[in-house]
Amino acid sequence: MQQWNVVVTVHDFKRACDMLGAFGRVQRTDFYNTLVMKVQDVHHMLESLLNRSLKDPEFLKPVSRLIPVTSTFTFHSPDEFENKAREAIMAWVSELAGKGFHVRMHRRGLKGRLSGHEEERMLDDILLEAMREAGMPGHISFEDPDAVIAVETVSNRAGLSLWSREQLNRYPFIRID
Repeated sequence: MQQWNVVVTVHDFKRACDMLGAFGRVQRTDFYNTLVMKVQDVHHMLESLLNRSLKDPEFLKPVSRLIPVTSTFTFHSPDEFENKAREAIMAWVSELAGKGFHVRMHRRGLKGRLSGHEEERMLDDILLEAMREAGMPGHISFEDPDAVIAVETVSNRAGLSLWSREQLNRYPFIRID
């Protein structure tokens, strides 16, 4: 599987590929209605999709959810996933200081070996502890959080990104929860 920085779940494979292909290479995965993309300019893609959807509310109908990620890695075991995910999220400790947040994981593959809920809780706890130790406590919030960390896995590849409330409101097609 190619390197990717966007995970997309779709309702209409062909229309979604046609629409998204203008922004980068789109590749089908082994998972039902799941595509991955390598996009050079994610901000441009998000703004273009937003502008087009404002003009035509049906434009994004083929797309169920679209999640760009900023950090990616390959892993071969749950322990390796946890170590690499821990390293990736530590970059966001100061950005999350004093804020309400949560981690949301969407796992594709490794059923029975990697639990999305357990990994979410573990990553939440790691962030809370790091923030406490740095004297910048935050808190877990599911009701209108200040930020959400998206964790996407496709087989043995993972991608993570941090999204502010403002970004999630601006781009309604980024459906993390």
